Amino acid sequence: MRQRPWLVLVGGFGGLLLLMAAAETGALLFLNSLRHSGTELQSHFLARNRTLEQIRSDIYLSGTFARDSLLAPEVSGARAQIASLEGLRRETETALERYSQSIEPDETAPFRALRSEIEAYWKVLDRTFAWTAEERSRERFAFFYEELIPRRTSMLQIADKIAGLNEESLKRGDEKLGSLFGRLQLGLVLTIAVTLVGGAALAALTIFHILRLEGEVERRLEESVQAQASLQELSAKLLRAQEEERRALSRELHDEVGQSFSAVLMEAENLLDLDPAADVRPRLESIRNVAEKGINEIRNMALLLRPSMLDDFGLVPALDWQARETAKRTGMHVQLNSELPDELPEEHKTCIYRVVQEALNNCARHAQASTVQVVVRRETGKILLSVLDDGSGFDPARVRGLGLRGMEERVRHLGGTFVVDSEPGRGTRLEIALPLASLNGDHRNGTNPNPAV
Repeated sequence: MRQRPWLVLVGGFGGLLLLMAAAETGALLFLNSLRHSGTELQSHFLARNRTLEQIRSDIYLSGTFARDSLLAPEVSGARAQIASLEGLRRETETALERYSQSIEPDETAPFRALRSEIEAYWKVLDRTFAWTAEERSRERFAFFYEELIPRRTSMLQIADKIAGLNEESLKRGDEKLGSLFGRLQLGLVLTIAVTLVGGAALAALTIFHILRLEGEVERRLEESVQAQASLQELSAKLLRAQEEERRALSRELHDEVGQSFSAVLMEAENLLDLDPAADVRPRLESIRNVAEKGINEIRNMALLLRPSMLDDFGLVPALDWQARETAKRTGMHVQLNSELPDELPEEHKTCIYRVVQEALNNCARHAQASTVQVVVRRETGKILLSVLDDGSGFDPARVRGLGLRGMEERVRHLGGTFVVDSEPGRGTRLEIALPLASLNGDHRNGTNPNPAV
């Protein structure tokens, strides 16, 4: 159960991210291939077109050089033009060889025709290189208009046809790129569709599993809340049982054991009043002393278990007695300020009394305090209690004894708040607030007239 949510989240959202990454990568690769194909097609067309233009230019320029060589009056001038023609011839052959390496299948026949025409053209020109001055003078006009210009025009027409085929090849390349672009669009649409469907499926599975986990968590939380409520109820029942047991023990000690000791004491006093013999009197006095000590011990035990005045006279007298007894027993200066209504719920009285009792014991046993101030008052809808001492203090985050836990448990059971503010060397301040339902009447006991004990 601990690993399954992690695996589901990683598998769901990780798979969705992988789908998106795969779609993005495929689109980028296809776009790069499309861009590369377009660039290659354009470069191929431009290179072929430049080569073809060079062939056409060389052929056109060769006619000019041939005309100039035929019209040259001197042999030396004709030779210079013939040398230029030889250079153009070599350039044309190089361009033809370069173009032949990149021709398309439908250009093969026109290119062969062009090459044949050019070879025949140069052969015709070769004849004129051996003419004498008289032959050039006699044949040049007829050769120029009947042989040279028609052949040059035919070659240029073939070159134009090849250029047209080159443009058609470019158009076919554009159509191929358009087809690739259409495939790219279709692929992107399919990829987006697959990504959306896969993402929706993964999201649905993830949401389903998370909802199932949420239901499991809610069920476990409900069970935990019910268990906590049961524990709180059990704790409250244990506290009530403890108080009832303490009350019963206190009554039993006071009524039974205390009365028995009182009877022994009275009998010892009666015997001492009869002026017994000298050897009997010390034994009777010892019995009286033991009975008096037993009565005091029983009374103190009964009061510590559950002071009868808490049930008979109320909370404020019980707190006054607790403050006096603590001051008498420990030597601390205990100041009590109390302002409470006449009637309080039984659980509230018990809670406040036990918290004050435990706090005073902690001040005496652990804090080594010399002065303790206890303030109990009522505000609208709640009872406030604060206990402030000048003792050694402690760290509430690290030190949490059973006494503090017991006090906090009593307060939490009544829906109150429990706060301990303390630092080592600074003393301790304990504050609780108990919610209080509206009481019948609004009478209050007066403030303790003798707060300092």
